[in-house]
Amino acid sequence: MDYGCYAPAVVFVEVYKRKNVPITIEEARTPMGAHKKVHIRKISQLESVAQRWQEAHGRKPNEADVETMFQEFIPLQLDCLADYAELIPGTLEAVAELRSRGLKIGSTTGYLREMMELLLKEAGARGYTPDATVCASDVPAGRPEPWMCLQNAMHLGIYPMQAIVKVGDTLPDIEEGLNAGMWTIGLAKTGNEIGLNEGEIVNLPDDVREAKLAGAYTRMYQTGAHYVVEGIWDVPPILDLIEKRLERGEQP
Repeated sequence: MDYGCYAPAVVFVEVYKRKNVPITIEEARTPMGAHKKVHIRKISQLESVAQRWQEAHGRKPNEADVETMFQEFIPLQLDCLADYAELIPGTLEAVAELRSRGLKIGSTTGYLREMMELLLKEAGARGYTPDATVCASDVPAGRPEPWMCLQNAMHLGIYPMQAIVKVGDTLPDIEEGLNAGMWTIGLAKTGNEIGLNEGEIVNLPDDVREAKLAGAYTRMYQTGAHYVVEGIWDVPPILDLIEKRLERGEQP
């Protein structure tokens, strides 16, 4: 859902704006994939943001500021989630292919449970329902820790970890899967690494689009992804490659 990961990014910008500290959409995206309170904290720790906070408030941001912004973030995010709930093109077809193989699908997210319940309802209305969903608020720590992945494995009854593939569109997604001992596939085009929706990407000059895509591929591979593809529609063929590696005795 949410081609370009806009829903949280625009709310982070608004939360900081309300504190008289403007941040760019790029700064808002930097920690994408983390628990939302952790995300706010990491934004506040960016040197550029901390300097603007110093100028606005005469001091650096502290944990009380993070907590205040997090409490403001929750209702703002709930209010706009449905506006960004369209499924990414190719999702239903890829899910159908995965299910035809007898695979189960678990979901991890930096959203809180109440946010995810809203999104699950929106996704279900569009034809997609995962077999299990674990939120950052359900476990001791969110990404890049492995706990959401491991909790999904428990809910789905799947082991060992090398029998599971983690697919994600942020760098912490990749780290999460690696830390859980899973194969990892990065989605370079449709998520936070480019941070544009489908129409915006199409309208980019060809050289700019290719440069942004190449940069996303590079960052995901540098993070340790076993494979990187453009979007969810490219995932099923990669599973065939992973199957062959498992047959050869390879592990993630």
